Amino acid sequence: MESNQDNQNLVKRVTEATLKAISSRTDVEVTFAPGGRGISRASDRIEARLPIPSRELQPEQLTLLRGEADASALRLRYHDPDLFNKQRPNSQVSARLFEAAEQARVEAIGCGQLAGLAVNLAEYQEATCRSLGHHLVEEKLDEHIPDAVALILRERLTSQPVPPSSKKLVDLWRPWVEENISDKLDNLQKHLTDQESFGTNLQDILEDLQLPSNTDVDDETSESSEQEQDNDQQAESEDEDNQDPDMDLQEDGSEQFEFSDQDSTDEIEDLIETDDIEDAPDATSEGETKRPDSENERSQPYSAFSTQFDEIVVAEELCDHDELSRLRLQLDQQLANMQGVVSRLANRLQRKLMAQQQRWWEFDLEEGFLDSGRLPRVVVNPLYPLSYKIEKEHNFRDTIVTLLIDNSGSMRGRPISVAAMSADIISRTLERCAVKVEVLGFTTRAWKGGEARNQWVAANKPNNPGRLNDLRHIIYKAADAPWRRSRRNLGLMLREGLLKENIDGEALMWAYNRLVNRPEQRRILMVISDGAPVDDATLSVNPGNYLEKHLRQVIKFIQSRTPVEITAIGIGHDVTRYYERAVTINDAEELGGTMMQNLTELFDEETTYRKR
Repeated sequence: MESNQDNQNLVKRVTEATLKAISSRTDVEVTFAPGGRGISRASDRIEARLPIPSRELQPEQLTLLRGEADASALRLRYHDPDLFNKQRPNSQVSARLFEAAEQARVEAIGCGQLAGLAVNLAEYQEATCRSLGHHLVEEKLDEHIPDAVALILRERLTSQPVPPSSKKLVDLWRPWVEENISDKLDNLQKHLTDQESFGTNLQDILEDLQLPSNTDVDDETSESSEQEQDNDQQAESEDEDNQDPDMDLQEDGSEQFEFSDQDSTDEIEDLIETDDIEDAPDATSEGETKRPDSENERSQPYSAFSTQFDEIVVAEELCDHDELSRLRLQLDQQLANMQGVVSRLANRLQRKLMAQQQRWWEFDLEEGFLDSGRLPRVVVNPLYPLSYKIEKEHNFRDTIVTLLIDNSGSMRGRPISVAAMSADIISRTLERCAVKVEVLGFTTRAWKGGEARNQWVAANKPNNPGRLNDLRHIIYKAADAPWRRSRRNLGLMLREGLLKENIDGEALMWAYNRLVNRPEQRRILMVISDGAPVDDATLSVNPGNYLEKHLRQVIKFIQSRTPVEITAIGIGHDVTRYYERAVTINDAEELGGTMMQNLTELFDEETTYRKR
């Protein structure tokens, strides 16, 4: 055990030293943590975040770690973030292609100088493309244009082949790309070392592809009416008056990282079909602003004004060790009162799962093992033939279950406590049955808008800005982490000040991204929520059904076009209007039993939900 720990620490030190050497930045801070990755830039420091290597140090994992470290190092060395932000298009689709091209540029420079980087980066690119679902592409769709162009561009710049998982996607679009922009792609090679010229030429490519590339902010938005200014001042005043006192606990010292799943999120966003989705009437819940929608607003695609301050964080990073232990003790005390009822249901689920995994006998065969139980009938009547039996095994599919728990302020109190307790019991139960379990939570970093809203205000408040809050996605228990190592993390849900607003659509995409990258054959996603998505800052300047519409789009995509089985439980609010398979409970005390019942039905081969 100590040897594994020493090897793990050695890998960390070597990786950190290599990153600093390649980037030529001795001032960069390198941290290792499960889940999430990215580069954080603050006024006083630069931080690179890498996934923590396991103690087993599997070769493929080390290769991916080196690839991610190399990609971050080249980004730090050859990338100017200020120039990039100045040139980056406002359109989500164009921005995604612009980002991918810039990363390909810095990697091409690095591979030209250090050939050994190419292998690591190729493995890392393959893993990234697979996480985006490129291997699942079967037909030529316009939504795939940015990804196809980015991969072909990377192939040209780095002289590296297209990742195997993306080959079919690229082959579908290569003739079209070669016909329209082949010459301009070749021209980009001449500007590898000049980021400004590279970006300018890339904007021309976006125009040829008929993708929006305008980087200027509409000046008309700067001239607001007097009424609008008064409303904004009033809203800012209310923000100060209603600010959660516990919010200060996480303002200072909380680490900010680039949202690692943004590319994956964009991929799903592009695949979502919106034309045939009927907009439901604006359903307002507490704190939601209802406002009339114009025709332009109704057709507004979902986007985020800024993802710079979004974060994916493990529970241990939001709370110190002592407080986390105290919260876990508090959860155990509450769990003692609920243990009896839910545990009986958990045992029932365990028996069902274990029964499906057990062997069984097939009787009355002409060969196999002699069936001694049938010998008496042969003694009574010698004309009866001898009976044989053979042992068989049930075909039990490898399964993973993800519990996605709403960590909004409306869940405060008994609902979030019961959710934490139920997640704890389910994790233990399914682990005993060799079923992987992942427990995730979603909320925002602030009330009524965060740093994204501040950027929007600084940009003179352009119209239809999209999401204006900063996401916080929490990993309470990773799928491969045993329950005993993650049990303390579940107590974090009880922490005051953690629960804020809920943006369900993006949280669902994040959980889906993690599921599709798993090796298990069967993937189940269970969502626990208490109503419609709500974020005051976003809904006050966008259509009133903005977040709800996006949630419906994401759900439709997962239910109709993916192998992931999704089920939902609503606490006090009807969620059956969103999810095809869902139940609504009125009392939080029913949550544990309902979760167990739903899982039992899903694991019952005769009643398993089949996607239509």
